Amino acid sequence: MKATQRDFGGTATKAARQCSVFFFCGPDEGGASAAANRIVSLLDDPGERIELSGNDLRKDPVRLGDEARSTSLFGDTRHLFVRASGDEAHDAVKILIDGVDQDQGTICPVLIVATSATDKARTAKLLEKRSDALVAMFWPPDLGSVSASVRTMADAAGLRLNGDIAERIARGAGLDIRLAQSELTKLALYLNASPEAPQSADAEALAAIGASTEEDGFMPLVNVVLSGELAKLPGELQRMRELSLNPVGLLLAFERRTVQLAQLSARIGPRGDIAGAVNAEIQARRVFFKDQRDIMQQLQRWRGRKLDRLVARLVQLHQSLLSNSQHAEMLLAHGLTEIARVAGARR
Repeated sequence: MKATQRDFGGTATKAARQCSVFFFCGPDEGGASAAANRIVSLLDDPGERIELSGNDLRKDPVRLGDEARSTSLFGDTRHLFVRASGDEAHDAVKILIDGVDQDQGTICPVLIVATSATDKARTAKLLEKRSDALVAMFWPPDLGSVSASVRTMADAAGLRLNGDIAERIARGAGLDIRLAQSELTKLALYLNASPEAPQSADAEALAAIGASTEEDGFMPLVNVVLSGELAKLPGELQRMRELSLNPVGLLLAFERRTVQLAQLSARIGPRGDIAGAVNAEIQARRVFFKDQRDIMQQLQRWRGRKLDRLVARLVQLHQSLLSNSQHAEMLLAHGLTEIARVAGARR
């Protein structure tokens, strides 16, 4: 069974009832993770969550099947949640489904969120034609779609938002649905809002809860680094520490912008009109007009092989953060400094 972000909402309930293995992939890790959590919420009895990494399974591929067939210490239900990169979990998944096909025992739900993987990955190919598995691919959303999702989530929380407030929350969250949901939860608590007693939210309420906006969120640092503005970098890194910005969430904002640059660069070609292409994206509401200068500047710095190397470096940096969470802030600051120096170098 296959799905994308467009039809996942209509597929999720059926998949939660029918499938036991779920593979969430694509450039939008936030959307993939949110979808995995949505499946867990739809399980009749999700029970205990057992978390594994792709690196664990690459070293010991038999472990996935063993864990999936085990019961918890007290005999309760469980589900496995795996965070992997690319095809790290391929061999483990192959052993797992071979065991299912050989009637080696019932398995608990297994959910895999694979960064740097697509629905063309070897792991996805193992699962896509099976009736007991779901492969879901998630592309980075645009401002319009995330703003619409923010308003939908706000309605469910008892919050009345106008379009401007929804867009501010979406931009402040770096178009990450998980972060936007967190802001809405704080906002609902602050306003004492509920579906039974809805409340209106305005800019003053956002400021009161310290909600992320474009001024105090991720994007100023993203723009300074990718534009190579080295003079501004120390101040932005200091702000990152003072505000305790989440390193993984911040890196996701870099990954989203880089995917956006890659998509634009592919449309423009090596000698295309950057200004014309960005203006067209603004008209199509895929680029916010206030981002025009930054995106044009970044497209001039990151093209061709240089952009490919940036993508690879961000993937490497993401893996380092996940495997060294205690030093994530230091690793991220070092990695972003390297990227900023490359962006600022004379071409």
